[in-house]
Amino acid sequence: MDRSRVSDQLDSLVDATPASRERVVDLLRVGSLVVVVVWHWSLSVTHWHHGRLTMPNPVGDVPGLWALTWVLQVMPVFFFVGGYANLAGWTAARRPGAGGDAAFLRSRLTRLGRPLVPWLGCWLVADLALRAAGYRSVLAWGMVVFVPLWFIGVYALVVAAAPLTARLHARFGGRVLVGLAAAIAVADGLRLGAGVGAPVTGLAGSALVWLWCHQLGYFWRDGTLVAGGRGLAVAIAGAGLAGLVALTTVGPYPRAMVAVRGAAASNMFPTSAAIAALAAFQLGLVMLARPWLARRLARRGTWRAVVAANGLAMPVFCWHMTALVVFLGAYQRAGLALAADPTVTWWLARPLWVAGPALVLAAILAAPARLAQRAGH
Repeated sequence: MDRSRVSDQLDSLVDATPASRERVVDLLRVGSLVVVVVWHWSLSVTHWHHGRLTMPNPVGDVPGLWALTWVLQVMPVFFFVGGYANLAGWTAARRPGAGGDAAFLRSRLTRLGRPLVPWLGCWLVADLALRAAGYRSVLAWGMVVFVPLWFIGVYALVVAAAPLTARLHARFGGRVLVGLAAAIAVADGLRLGAGVGAPVTGLAGSALVWLWCHQLGYFWRDGTLVAGGRGLAVAIAGAGLAGLVALTTVGPYPRAMVAVRGAAASNMFPTSAAIAALAAFQLGLVMLARPWLARRLARRGTWRAVVAANGLAMPVFCWHMTALVVFLGAYQRAGLALAADPTVTWWLARPLWVAGPALVLAAILAAPARLAQRAGH
């Protein structure tokens, strides 16, 4: 597809944007995925350990760096933004002739799963080729490639539950959040306090936390948060921050919102109550920034960039670890060594570890269009 046609299609999408669209949601969706990608590329101490690629971060090595994770751990943002979008989609699907729950689930899960097919297909072919050539399977050395799967899998489960959680929201409102918070506290109490059924309670607690994050977005979509204005936003951010401070000082939770090398516990795996508090804190900050962001997004050029980025968001997320591994291979073939610790040299090289994988990723994403163009000739 030539560039002029792509540009025309993009302009058509921009022109078709209804005035009622909450553009900040689109910005946050793509922005949160970009943060995750750049974090994986630049703030991971990627190296070989006992024949396997491992990716610890430097958070535990730099005093105070944990505070950065209270802003840059953006998975809660993606989930409450998803709550907004899924409630809008579910509401639309319930209109006469729109197909109801089945149509909603089919549309959402297809959109979520479609980018996985070429990605997994390419890795299946690559893995078979590696084995045929006498090399180890990617499953033996490169499970980091499949990092996107855990997120997409969890999000798919939350989407599948949306018809139920949306109905609960419509009927019970804030009481659903109270119930989820209580259930999260029980799950964490059993796992951390009593040591009861750690695998089961850990999985249950993780699911409850992500449902909580997703449920928060419903209050944005139904107008509650917007109507509450700045006062409500400050209250939510303050409550979330107070909860975070209490849980990570008086409570048993680590301060970092990401897994830290050598730490006895992690807030992400299993997902803990601290992530639920983080979601509230971040939602409050988002609602405070919303008016300013909305004004910027009203500009055509800015909105056009967001629309273009959203079209690439999921393919970028699926392929970003593949791009990292390809760049890593080229880096080592050039005779350069991977650092196992965040040395001064490692920090100075961070821009390279954004630019390099980004170039590889751009080439990967452009490949289908180039192949189609050649086939057309």
